[in-house]
Amino acid sequence: MSTSINTETLIPTAPPDSSSLTFSGLVERLNAQTSPPALEEISSWLANVEISPLDVEPFVGFKEGNYWRHRVCRNEAVEMLIICWRPGQKTPIHDHNGSHGVVRVHKGLMWETTFCYEEERGLCYNTGRECPTGTVTGAGVPDIHQLGNPEVSGQDLITVHVYAPPLGVLKTYKVGSAQVDLYTPNDFPT
Repeated sequence: MSTSINTETLIPTAPPDSSSLTFSGLVERLNAQTSPPALEEISSWLANVEISPLDVEPFVGFKEGNYWRHRVCRNEAVEMLIICWRPGQKTPIHDHNGSHGVVRVHKGLMWETTFCYEEERGLCYNTGRECPTGTVTGAGVPDIHQLGNPEVSGQDLITVHVYAPPLGVLKTYKVGSAQVDLYTPNDFPT
């Protein structure tokens, strides 16, 4: 039996309009949430937010060996992260274990690979795509994917992530395997 996994939605970046937000306005909106906002709502916010280099500067930092997650805000309903990637850094193949999320590529080129899980075969490759600066992409439940900065990009990558509810323990996978492991991301700067 095969479990169908919805692939993530690539959302075209909308030009700022009357519903555009500032970065601080988005943070205020997220902090005011008392229940998890819908995927479509978060997608709209990230497609219409104006983010300057000064907005993200306090959250930018890179490390060797692995991408670095920087928390902007978090409450019981939602969290916002800025993730900084060197070329070749990528996430494990994972799902969000009950949370949905939206990513906006702030600077650089992100590679996104989606997968499907089949009972007999385990994890199987589905699709892959490049997401340049300005791209907004969303992952519903139970989408399985991997994000990263391609080694060949030759540049750093900065992405803005919003998850609802906030991430906890993630499920991780390996291609061709039916084994599912658990992973708790917790690498915030101190």
